[in-house]
Amino acid sequence: MTAPDLPAELTAALNARLHGLSRTDAAARADAISKTYRAGGGSVAIRSEADALAYGLARMPATYAAVIASLNALSEVRPDFAPVSLLDCGAGPGTASWAAAQAFDSLNAFTLLDANPALRALALDLTAGSSRLAALRYDLGDAALRLAEAPQADLVIASYVINELNDAARKKMIAAMWAKTRDTLVIVEPGTPAGYARILDARAMLIADGAHVVAPCPHDHPCPLTAPDWCHFTQRLQRSKVHKQLKSAELPYEDERFIYVALSRTAPAQRPSRVLAKPVTTKVAITLKLCTDAGVIAAVAPRRDKATYARYRKFDWGDAVFDSNETPE
Repeated sequence: MTAPDLPAELTAALNARLHGLSRTDAAARADAISKTYRAGGGSVAIRSEADALAYGLARMPATYAAVIASLNALSEVRPDFAPVSLLDCGAGPGTASWAAAQAFDSLNAFTLLDANPALRALALDLTAGSSRLAALRYDLGDAALRLAEAPQADLVIASYVINELNDAARKKMIAAMWAKTRDTLVIVEPGTPAGYARILDARAMLIADGAHVVAPCPHDHPCPLTAPDWCHFTQRLQRSKVHKQLKSAELPYEDERFIYVALSRTAPAQRPSRVLAKPVTTKVAITLKLCTDAGVIAAVAPRRDKATYARYRKFDWGDAVFDSNETPE
């Protein structure tokens, strides 16, 4: 699926900062920052306004795509969820807050936490003219430490954050975020085996503390997948001209791989099955790899079963399947 574009206000704010920008310099900065992140260095390479802008231009579209997809999945399972307050942990340039504002019209109180002053400055700059986010509160300091002073919120988000912490610090932060969660906590991570493992650890830890999975899992049981398989999803986003320049890319789109978990203090009324891979379509049938309450199955819609076949044609990787009558292969 193709993700929605960045909100118009955010796009306009970013575009306003392109005047006089050296694309070559910004691309070099973005590449250096990306290498630091991949090496486990986190945001330490982002030291200046130019660094922060390069990072924002290069990464905000993909991060936004992953977070909005995760929040849309949450809303699909819980259409009545209407959070009023948000706590964005490790907020960076504010990407997850923009996505949450887009996903939930009900939000009117935004609290962001991050230790990087350059990213905080960029976030405040980008939201200054926003109709929803101009009055946000952005606390500077290590999110894991500042959480103790942060207000509780209906919705707590940590996007691409816990991967920067060691095991002990990660567990401490997850526990602290859950303590600040009035209703739902959403954690988004890179869609790698390591990101999946971190999500599994957080999931198990919080289920043991009374949490209930809302999405993507249709149950609170241990994950039924076995290595080398791992759960992840992909979100396609269209690249702007500057995005292509900064990424030295030729394709007009990018596929962001991610994994997420949404956990609530109350069990959802419905928990649909989830499509775990691209559907396999042949001349005789469509097969969906589904995670269900009973485990992972191959659900088959023969072409001769016109109604089911037509229904299965609408599904894609990551979709929820409600009230299905799946037939294991």
